[in-house]
Amino acid sequence: MFKKLKPWLSAFRLRTLPLSVSGIIIGSCFAHYNGYFDSIIMTFAILLTISLQILSNLANDYGDGVRGTDNDSRIGPERAIQSGTITPEEMFDGIKMNILVVIVLTVGLIFVSFGSKYFLYALLFFLLSGLSVYAAINYTVGSSPYGYKGLGDIFVFVFFGMLSVIGSYFLYTKHIDHHVFLPAVSLGLLSMGVLNLNNMRDIDSDKEAGKDTLAVKLGKTRAKTYHITLIVLAIAFSFVFSILYFSNFYNFLFYIAYIPLVLHIVKVNKTKTPKEFDPQLKVLALTTFLFSALLGVGYIL
Repeated sequence: MFKKLKPWLSAFRLRTLPLSVSGIIIGSCFAHYNGYFDSIIMTFAILLTISLQILSNLANDYGDGVRGTDNDSRIGPERAIQSGTITPEEMFDGIKMNILVVIVLTVGLIFVSFGSKYFLYALLFFLLSGLSVYAAINYTVGSSPYGYKGLGDIFVFVFFGMLSVIGSYFLYTKHIDHHVFLPAVSLGLLSMGVLNLNNMRDIDSDKEAGKDTLAVKLGKTRAKTYHITLIVLAIAFSFVFSILYFSNFYNFLFYIAYIPLVLHIVKVNKTKTPKEFDPQLKVLALTTFLFSALLGVGYIL
């Protein structure tokens, strides 16, 4: 594996990692705001989330690679199995190693967060980590992957939005507060937007390969309308949150992220071909990270 460092780093899809930790940043900042922050918990939470995202990326490469979904007609970056730089057997071994890393980090996170005092909470989070592994792998792997049935958007909303924000906040506080729900919803919607944008880019090759994503089900025109609706709703929910939970003017810091989001909507609305969606993937992913960082920081300044 280490002899092929560059191909493996490419398979890890490092550009997806900032988006994956966005929920941890929000949950951690709100925990800090309420006096519960712990740097060790944050470190383990970020490492676990990154490991889960890499697992998802490797599994996606494996699943689409062995099914032939990643082929020459695909617009996005060439994948590891598709290019032949990593064999399916090597990728499968990499997935197994990654699962072991996830297990170790899960045990570490549960220990530093709950210790021996909260056995039921520890058990719950171990189960949630197991579900996260299942979701990461079964998006494209298995006899009936949910990503091929148009269900990816729902899983992204739950795991990247609700579970990431609320779950990370709970790790610090051992309880749930109502003020974390609207940020979780906003992040979930933006994360769905990233997935949908990816699926709109690949809509033709996915349709040809039998990958029935939500974008394929909706068609090009309605998928674009759906995408714009997701971004607008994320802006609306976060705006309502900033008004309902106002404490000082630093809370409005994340409004800065509205500028690239609005420009993104304009760009997507003008897009004519699937290929033009690819540059916007990086824009939306990084803007979502900026949105999360500014939202969180705005409540601890």
